[in-house]
Amino acid sequence: MLESKLNSIRRGHGPLVRWILPTIGAAVAVVALFWLYQDLDLERFLSAIAAAELVWLLVLAGTILLEQLTRGWKWRQILFDLKPISSVRLFGAILAGYGVAILVPLGISPLVRSWLIARLEGLRWASVLTTSAIERFLDGVVFALFAALVAMLGQIPDVEGDVRTGLAAAGGLNLVLFSLLLYLLFVGRSPLGREDARLSRWIDRLAARGGGRLEGLRQAIREGIVWPRRRRRQIGAVLASVLMKVIAATHFLWAGLAVGIVLTTFDYLFLMVFAGFSLVLARFVRVPGGFVIGSGFALKLLGVPDEQALAMVLFNHILTIVLMVGPGLLFLWKSGFDIREARAAAAKADAPA
Repeated sequence: MLESKLNSIRRGHGPLVRWILPTIGAAVAVVALFWLYQDLDLERFLSAIAAAELVWLLVLAGTILLEQLTRGWKWRQILFDLKPISSVRLFGAILAGYGVAILVPLGISPLVRSWLIARLEGLRWASVLTTSAIERFLDGVVFALFAALVAMLGQIPDVEGDVRTGLAAAGGLNLVLFSLLLYLLFVGRSPLGREDARLSRWIDRLAARGGGRLEGLRQAIREGIVWPRRRRRQIGAVLASVLMKVIAATHFLWAGLAVGIVLTTFDYLFLMVFAGFSLVLARFVRVPGGFVIGSGFALKLLGVPDEQALAMVLFNHILTIVLMVGPGLLFLWKSGFDIREARAAAAKADAPA
């Protein structure tokens, strides 16, 4: 009876979730972009695009791929005690996950890449997905520390409202949230080995409702809650996460050099942090283009002319899409899968039992 009512509520909210909220989000994005670039000189913008130095755009493309290759190497350190997997294979799966997520914007990137590695390496999907969550939580902690560094030491532009306090608060919340998630994940590993534990009973009930596809779910999750036993792999995972953020901060350096804009070191860190928070917030409130809006606003705060700022943002955004979709779908194809299969599998895993 209760389940029937819940299903009825979900069906009633279908149009709201599917059409109304995305439409409102798109309208908000359009208004924000119009406000950001209302004084844009189109001729100067097109001139900035045409005169951009190709060599710096090639460096930008290389660092976008290098960041994801570093993520693959970091994921390898976490996965190693479960099964040693090539960093190149993990890199391909990461690109495939992002590529599918760009074409099918439902936030399924971790599901797709975990599904791919599980299929290719003969592992349980839930185990691989759990290691992916650990990798993401570690990233969240490191990102929060970068936000705190920028808030404390960076030369943040003075605007109406306290940006420094906002970054410090957001970084603090991120640090607490992701540290707590990591703590709960590893503390929860022990009860998963006992059938009488409340958490075990809850997961077993979920598995029973999911039928054969969720058989052995509790054991699979338990196997996926791993942290490298060797100290050098532990340090490597943390350092790789730090290196990823440093590489990400240089993306605007290369895009800026392409159009003749040079900023300070902390300005690039500020851009990375501000754009990251904007992207997360935009996804949460269902507003598309969070990176474009957040980056544009941050560049405006730093006094970069609108024409060069928009060019820098678009170079980053478009190259990221091209480099994720193309190689990502190529990896899918070479692995014997296609986007429909990856999307269907991810949607099936994401669906309530």
